[in-house]
Amino acid sequence: MKITIKAMMISALVAGGCAGEKQAQQDFNYSDERFADLQMLRYKVEGFEGLTLKQKTFIYYLQEAALWGRDILWDQNGKYNLRIRKVLEDIYQQYDGDKQEKNYQGFETYLKRTWFSNGIHHHYGSEKFVPEFTEQWFRETIEKCNIECEDLDVLCNVIFNPDILQKRVNLAEGVDLIKTSASNYYENVTQEEAEAFYAKQKAEGDSLHPVMYGMNSRLVKDGSGKIYEKRWTTSGLYAKALQKIVENLKLARPFAEDAKQQEVIDKLINYYETGDLKAFDQYSIAWVENTEPLVDFVNGFIECYGDPLGLKCSWESIVNFKDMEATKRTETLSQNAQWFEDHSPVDAAFKKDKVKGITAKVINAAILSGDLYPSTAIGINLPNSDWVRKDHGSKSVTIGNLTDAYNQAAKGNGFMDEFVYSQEEKDLIEKYGDLCDDLHTDLHECLGHGSGKLLEGVDGDSLKAYGSTIEEARADLFALYYLPDEKLVSLGLTPNTEAYKSSYYSQMMNGLMTQLVRIQPGKNLEEAHMRNRALIAHWSFERGKADKVCEIIKRDGKTFLKINDYQKLRTIFGELLAEIQRIKSTGDFKAAQALVEGYGVKVDPALHKEVLERYQRLNIAPYKGFINPVYTAVKDKDGNITDVKIDYTEGYADQMLRYSRDYSNLPLVNE
Repeated sequence: MKITIKAMMISALVAGGCAGEKQAQQDFNYSDERFADLQMLRYKVEGFEGLTLKQKTFIYYLQEAALWGRDILWDQNGKYNLRIRKVLEDIYQQYDGDKQEKNYQGFETYLKRTWFSNGIHHHYGSEKFVPEFTEQWFRETIEKCNIECEDLDVLCNVIFNPDILQKRVNLAEGVDLIKTSASNYYENVTQEEAEAFYAKQKAEGDSLHPVMYGMNSRLVKDGSGKIYEKRWTTSGLYAKALQKIVENLKLARPFAEDAKQQEVIDKLINYYETGDLKAFDQYSIAWVENTEPLVDFVNGFIECYGDPLGLKCSWESIVNFKDMEATKRTETLSQNAQWFEDHSPVDAAFKKDKVKGITAKVINAAILSGDLYPSTAIGINLPNSDWVRKDHGSKSVTIGNLTDAYNQAAKGNGFMDEFVYSQEEKDLIEKYGDLCDDLHTDLHECLGHGSGKLLEGVDGDSLKAYGSTIEEARADLFALYYLPDEKLVSLGLTPNTEAYKSSYYSQMMNGLMTQLVRIQPGKNLEEAHMRNRALIAHWSFERGKADKVCEIIKRDGKTFLKINDYQKLRTIFGELLAEIQRIKSTGDFKAAQALVEGYGVKVDPALHKEVLERYQRLNIAPYKGFINPVYTAVKDKDGNITDVKIDYTEGYADQMLRYSRDYSNLPLVNE
């Protein structure tokens, strides 16, 4: 489970520490090129140079393992993506015509958007990109560049026909979600067939320790009507990429920080080689219990947002090391996890009697890959298995250097002047916004996702397509409910009981209004995090309407949010948290459906139009992603690594082309 960067970063982080450290932050060039609705950023890997050679070497091989998984996600996102990328990159590298010409300019933007989204569908909204170049130009350019493309007619139909593969993930009510989604997790099966297939597996499986059925496979129906899984293993689907991942995990193993971390690597390799979901649970247990090392990593099939049924997991990786000073904040929360669980406003029947194994830290990302690159999360809480979390706990991370980069890039962009109601709210956000945003992320990941329990016999997948939205809302509400609490003041995490108002205002404004800049006119909300934020804001606004807890104010033809009673708003958040935890704990699908469809999907077209127009005048890119640093191993004459150098100068296009050249070994045609 992960928390994405908030739809609009409206505060500017000022890094802690001495003046020299602050100057270093300012001197680092966080912002890079911009295109379409996207801005590329860079993140600084603070503290890398101070690591030991063993730790640097460990990170080097882990980042190699991470980069070899990139093409798995491309194929998961759509069966034609790798073929399309190859043709687009060939044109980009061989074209010698007029690069200022309209068709070429549109082509270049299309390619860069495709790189960013790991495929031809928008990374967030899921809709297929509309090319701003003609099919005729495309075909003629391929011929002029002597590019081989045997299935050109097929690829042109996929790229240019708006009726083909319209959405990567479709969550619309009342349709077959598999047949109307372009993601490559199912082949020739219907939603009904897929749900029946996995329902049978669950009925026959271990009800006390259920594996995450279907998480690492493509579900296929062959010509005879037989339905079966093609597992993603070193000898199955994605074999060549997984073999290279395993090869580099083995190279990393001797440099692990302790024997337990070596055991984690061994279990991950075993899982990749066998595809055994019980082996994945054993790996998850070993990983979550290995809390001592400074350097850590995630590598695998992890999150299910890309599957409309919420079963199949996309491949991702992050390599990181702990920020020791900032981690004191998250450790304070995890040490008090039982207090927060006990004082939660949810029904006692849905609380954990004993909170186990919650660990939390602030990390510096060293490399991002797969479903965490270029667009990434700012917080992660794993593992996702409910029974593993219940019996063995969870790890939560807040990715500090990415949050720094987002906040540095947001400085002075004019957003607050345009959308925040009055100077009072602006002052709150400027004074406390950074602190409360970080704390909200910590509470969301560390405690929110780790709170509550399923009742005995409840299937963790019972909420189906609504499960991800409900889970994110549950974690967000947990954080929102506790932000004003005096407990946080007593723990030294907030300076007073007024600071939380900055986060309340930002959250409500975002959910009601400003996140709408991320979707196209006429579209509804599709992405789980966006639906979550809208659900919370609209439900809470309606709940407090009679008492005017919040108001929508019109001023000079513009719409603003005004919060009149922050304490009552906290009570409302608590009421919604209690209901959403009940839905999660009991598996109440109909209630989940009613909440999400009633409050988290529909968009007011007039407000949407207004927000888009106001935002456009600010000239801010609504989406941001990252260029990775480049690691180079320095070796002696015997091949031993003597140092690892880090460089931040590689350009966006250069990085994407290098990754395609050096880390691609999957077949272009769908296996």
